[in-house]
Amino acid sequence: VTQYLWILNKSPRHQLVSSCVFSVDSGFLDISGVDMVKNPDEKNKVEHHTALFQSDKLIVRRGQEFQVKITFNLSKRLICSLQYECCNFCKRVHLVLSGSSPQYSKGTYIPVFPTKERQSSWEGRIVNTADNTITMGITPKVDCVVGKYHMYVAVLTPFGVRRTVRDDSRDLYILFNPWVKDDSVFLDDEQEREECVMNEVGIIYHGAYDDIAERDWNYGQFNYGVLDACLYIMDRSEMPITNRGDPIKVTRKASAMLNSRDDEGVLVGNWSGDYTYGVSPTSWTGSTEILLTYASSKMPVCYAQCWVYAAVFNTFLRCLGIPSRVITNYFSAHDNDGNLKMDIILDDNGRIDRNRTRDSIWNYHCWNECFMSRPDLPPGFGGWQIVDATPQETSDGMYRCGPASVNAIKHGHICFPFDAAFVFAEVNSDVVFYSRSKDGTMEPVKVNRTHVGRLVLTKTPGAMTRRDITDQYKFPEGTTEERTVLEKAEEYGCHRDKSNPEVADVDLTLPTLEISVGDDFEMNLEFVNRSDERRTVDMYISGTVVYYTGVTTSEFLFRDPTVEIGPNKSERRARTARF
Repeated sequence: VTQYLWILNKSPRHQLVSSCVFSVDSGFLDISGVDMVKNPDEKNKVEHHTALFQSDKLIVRRGQEFQVKITFNLSKRLICSLQYECCNFCKRVHLVLSGSSPQYSKGTYIPVFPTKERQSSWEGRIVNTADNTITMGITPKVDCVVGKYHMYVAVLTPFGVRRTVRDDSRDLYILFNPWVKDDSVFLDDEQEREECVMNEVGIIYHGAYDDIAERDWNYGQFNYGVLDACLYIMDRSEMPITNRGDPIKVTRKASAMLNSRDDEGVLVGNWSGDYTYGVSPTSWTGSTEILLTYASSKMPVCYAQCWVYAAVFNTFLRCLGIPSRVITNYFSAHDNDGNLKMDIILDDNGRIDRNRTRDSIWNYHCWNECFMSRPDLPPGFGGWQIVDATPQETSDGMYRCGPASVNAIKHGHICFPFDAAFVFAEVNSDVVFYSRSKDGTMEPVKVNRTHVGRLVLTKTPGAMTRRDITDQYKFPEGTTEERTVLEKAEEYGCHRDKSNPEVADVDLTLPTLEISVGDDFEMNLEFVNRSDERRTVDMYISGTVVYYTGVTTSEFLFRDPTVEIGPNKSERRARTARF
C-alpha cells in the first residue's frame, strides 16, 4: 500500500507506472545488467580515439559523449513502459560517476541525469530504447578531472535510492581531448594531432650539430598497464585532485615527477659512465618497461639522461591525451648562475678554469613540447609549451622546467611563467670568454653570439624524417626582429655583454676528426697571420674528453712554446696524441 500511494502521488499516469513497478518480483524497477560498450570496435572507443589502448576498461575523452546500455528485468508485456515519453521512468533512473576521493565539490562525485529538466555539470540524455534496454549518453564536462572513475546506476524507489553494487567491470578512464574545441589541449591540425597523440613510435635526434644521429623509440602509450602507471605518477606526487583537469598544472607537476632528484620520481639521472647498479641510458629503447617497473616497484628506475627523460615524459603526455613531441636543441646552454649568458673563464695559459666556470654548453639537449591553451598568459602565447624533466636547475624549489610558451621564448618575454628565462638562455645565450689575471680581474677576450641554439629539431609528422623548427624559437641571426627580441629580453633582466673585443689577426683552424677510444691520432693545426707583420704566437693547446653535457672527464695536452708566422702567411703544425 505504501508503494502504491507513493507512485500515485508522484506520477500523473499512475496506472501505467504502477504496472511497471509491481510486475517484477522485487516490487520495483530493478537493474539486471550494465553494458559499458567498451570493446575496441564499438562506438565509444572508436569515436573517442581510444581503440588502441590494450585495456578491458572503457576509456573515453572529456567533452565528448559516450554511451552505456542499461538492462532492466521487465516482462515482455511491459516493455512498452520504457518509452520515457509515456511515463516518469527517466525521473527515477540516473548514473553516478565516482572518482578518486569522491566529493561533489571537487568534481569527483558526479550524478548524471537523463532529463533536460534536471542536469548536473555532466550532461546526460536517453539515446535509445529497445526491448528492456535503454542507451544513455553521458558527456563529461570539458574541463573535468582526468583519471579513473567508477560508474554506478541508481534507481529511485519508494524506500530511497537503490544503487548497483561496485563492479570493477564498470570502471572507466577519462582523458584529455585534443579533438574537442573547448578542451584546453585542442589541436586543430589533424596530421600533427595524429603524430603527437596517436603515434606510438618516434625518432629522437642526438649527436652533434654537424653529425646528427638518430635513436628509434617505442613510446608505447597504449600498452597494457601504461595508463595506470601514468595515473600512479600523479598519485605518487600527491597532486591535488582538483588540479588534474588543468594541463598546465599536470605537466608542471609531471616534469618534477619524471626525475627522482627531490620526490622519488620515475628516473635516476646518471652522467658518470658507471651504470653498475642499473641500465645504461643508451640501452633503453622504449618507455613501457620503465613505467611499469616504477609502478610495480614504487622505486625510481636507473638510469636516464636527457633523451630518456624526454621520451618517457612524451609517453606520459600522449597517454593522457596531451599532444606532445620530443625536441632536440643543438649547442644547448645550461645557465647555472641565471645571468642568461655563458661565462667561460680562462686562466693565464688560456685554459678553461674548471673551478670558476659553472656554465656549460651541451652538444645537444632533449626536452618536450606539449600543446595547450594558456589562459594565464596574454592572448597569443598558447600553443606549444616547453616542458623538461631533466633535472638541471630548480624551479619553485623542485627540479623541473615549464611549461614555458615557445612563442614567448621567440619574442623575448622571459618574465612569463614558467621558467621562460632559463629556456631562453638555452637557445639564445651569448658565449663570453673571459681572461682572468692573477689579481682576479677578468677581461672579455671573445664573444660568440651565434653558437648557442644552432639547430632545433623534431620528427616530421607522418614521416620518419627530421623537421627543423629553429624558426619557432628564434628569429634569424642578425635580423631586425632578433635585435628587437634581445632588447625586449634585456628589459626583463637579460644581462647581455656589450663588449666587442678586438679581433685577433692570427686565426687557428682545427680539423674535424673521428677518433676511436684508445687510438693514436694526428691533428694538423693551421695558424693564419692576416696582418702585414711577422707574428710570434705563444701557443698552448689542450684537449679534453667531454660528455655531451659539457662535463670534462680527462685531459690530454699538446705544448709548443712559440710559432713564428710571416706576414699574410700560414703555418701548419702536426701533433700526435692518444685518445
